[in-house]
Amino acid sequence: MDIGYFTMPSHPPERSLKDGHDWDLQVLRWCDELGFQEGWIGEHHTAPWEPHPAPDLLLAQAFLQTKTIRLGPGGFLLPYHHPAELANRVAMLDHLSGGRLNFGVAASGLPSDWAMFHVDGMSGQNRDMTREALEIILRLWTEEAPFTHQGKYWTVSKPDVMFDFLKPHIKPVQAPHPPIAVAGLSKGSDTLKLAGERGFIPMSLNLNPAYVASHWESVEVGAARTGRTPSRRDWRMVREVFVAETDEEAWKLSVGGMMGRMMEEYFLQLLAHFGFKDYLKHTPETPDSDVTVDYCARHNWIVGSPATVAEKIETIYNQVGGFGTLLVFGFDYKDKPEAWHNSLRLLAEEVMPRLKHLTPGLERAA
Repeated sequence: MDIGYFTMPSHPPERSLKDGHDWDLQVLRWCDELGFQEGWIGEHHTAPWEPHPAPDLLLAQAFLQTKTIRLGPGGFLLPYHHPAELANRVAMLDHLSGGRLNFGVAASGLPSDWAMFHVDGMSGQNRDMTREALEIILRLWTEEAPFTHQGKYWTVSKPDVMFDFLKPHIKPVQAPHPPIAVAGLSKGSDTLKLAGERGFIPMSLNLNPAYVASHWESVEVGAARTGRTPSRRDWRMVREVFVAETDEEAWKLSVGGMMGRMMEEYFLQLLAHFGFKDYLKHTPETPDSDVTVDYCARHNWIVGSPATVAEKIETIYNQVGGFGTLLVFGFDYKDKPEAWHNSLRLLAEEVMPRLKHLTPGLERAA
C-alpha cells in the first residue's frame, strides 16, 4: 500500500489566502521528504473553508520545491474551463513538473459554484460538461490536426498549419498524457463508472467505509462497458488521519484541533444542507442528529497511536476489499505545525511498515 495526500485545500476563513497557500506548500514539502508517493490539490471558487480557485498556481511552485512526489489537481473542475485552454495549460504544467504531474478532474458539486458559472448542476449538466471537456482535451493531446469537435457545450478546432509555421504544438511530456484521476462521492457514482470505463484512477472521498465499499462496484460496472479489468491497486481512498504517540493525544489534537473545528463549522453543515449525512453513517438507521464530530472520529476517522492507526487502516482495507493508496485528508494546522508534521511522520515511518502485507493484486475483485 502507498500513501499520498489529498487537500481541498482546507483553511479557516480567517486565514489569509497567502498564508493558507504557504501552509499547503510546507505540507507538500514534508510529504516529499517523508516519501509520500503523491499529492492532490482541489479547486473551489465560493467556499471560504476551501479557498483555492487555481490548483495549478500551487502546483507550479510545489514542483520547484519538491523532488520525487507526484502532484496534481484533485481535480480541475472541467465545467468552468475552456477545454482547449486547459489542455494547453495542463500540458505546460506537465513539462514544468518534469513528468511528475497527475491530472485529476471533477464535475463540481457546490451549488454556489454552479451559480457563479451558470451551470445547472441539479440536472447533471456539470457531469455532461465534464465528459465533453475531457473528451476534447484528450483529442487535442492525442489526435493529429486538422479536426473540429462540435460538442454540446464547446466547439473546438485543432487547425492545420497556417501561414507556413503557425500550428498547435503543445503536448504533455508524458505520452500520451499524464495519469488521469476522478473522484467519486455518491453511491453508484457515474464519475467512478467513468473511471472504470476509461481506465482512469478512481478516488473515493472521505465517507464511512461501509458506504465506500460500494464504490468499487461502480468502477467495475464502467469497466465492463469497455471490456477492461480494473485493478484495486489503482484505487485511492481518502481518509481523515491523525497519528500521535498515544490514542489520547491523537484524539485531543484531532477532535479538539482543526480537524474537529472544520468538521463542526463547515463539512457537517455542508453535508446536512445537501442531505448527504447518510454518507457518514455506519448504519442507515442512525439519526442525523447523532452524526457529530465525535461520531465521525469514532466511525470514519483513522485516529490514534501508530499501532491503533495501523489496525484501523487494515480493518478498512478488509471492509472495502482492498485498495492501493491511502490519501491523507489535509487540514490547516498552521498554528500547531509540529503536531501535523509529526502525524505525517509517524504514518510514514511507523504505521506503513506494519502494513507491508496489504498488497492488492491485479486480479478483478470478486
